Amino acid sequence: MSYITKNYMEQGGEKWVVGGTLEILPGASVTGLPVAENQTDSVASDVAGLTADFNALLSKLKAAGLMAADEE
Repeated sequence: MSYITKNYMEQGGEKWVVGGTLEILPGASVTGLPVAENQTDSVASDVAGLTADFNALLSKLKAAGLMAADEE
């Protein structure tokens, strides 16, 4: 009898495949993921200022690869 698993390491160890759920437990850490620049708290007092702050946040997330870039 053979068994097919959803989670496995490919031959050679260069790639892990997770087809099930990956659970990160408290105290665990993940390294190597992209990190976005810090976005300071907004001190804007009008809609235009909030829009500018929000757009700056979106740009940082896209630059870090944490959000898909805009299609042109």
